[in-house]
Amino acid sequence: MTHLLILFFVTFSAAFMATVPPGLLNMNAAKTSVEKGKLNGIIFSFGVSTMIMVQAYVAVMISKFLYKNPEVIDMLLKIALGVFAFFAIYFFFKAKGNKKSEPKEVKVSKKNSFFKGMLLAALNLLTIPYYSGLNAMWNKAGWIKFEPKDITTFVVAAGAGTFSVLYLYTFYFNKLETKTNRFSKNSNYILSVLMLILLIITLIRIFYS
Repeated sequence: MTHLLILFFVTFSAAFMATVPPGLLNMNAAKTSVEKGKLNGIIFSFGVSTMIMVQAYVAVMISKFLYKNPEVIDMLLKIALGVFAFFAIYFFFKAKGNKKSEPKEVKVSKKNSFFKGMLLAALNLLTIPYYSGLNAMWNKAGWIKFEPKDITTFVVAAGAGTFSVLYLYTFYFNKLETKTNRFSKNSNYILSVLMLILLIITLIRIFYS
């Protein structure tokens, strides 16, 4: 039970931090809330979180398949290494070149807001490699064992972490809007440092294995 709590916390935190910087998903959640009402913003956020959970599950299945083939375990760690290196550089330069974020124009109706959220989330192709990399790290740390309860915890935590941020954007964007540039820049630097730490940990594990 203890490892499930740890798994939920670290996955929730990783999903939360990855969703914090203003981008297409959270800015559209805020835009939907302002234009169509907070309930519609929540429905949109549920759509996004549902797709994130699907993508997190796919990421787990990819990792599980690779771990069933011992000859590719080293390759998986190297893939995780590449993923963390990419995100460390990506978030660093995103912070350096930070500009004021504006919500992109996306027409959302009450009828299709849930599916619009799912569609926009599906367009983010970085989600699966991100969660695959995290999954490889959690597996090495002994926090996930590819059992149904572990996989469920990982997937639910990914969705919950994402939804929490979108919920905050939906209800409190007006208060955050005046601080968007500073908020975005600082959160991207934090994410860059986090990815660098995971990169170093993965290097150490590869070296000692």
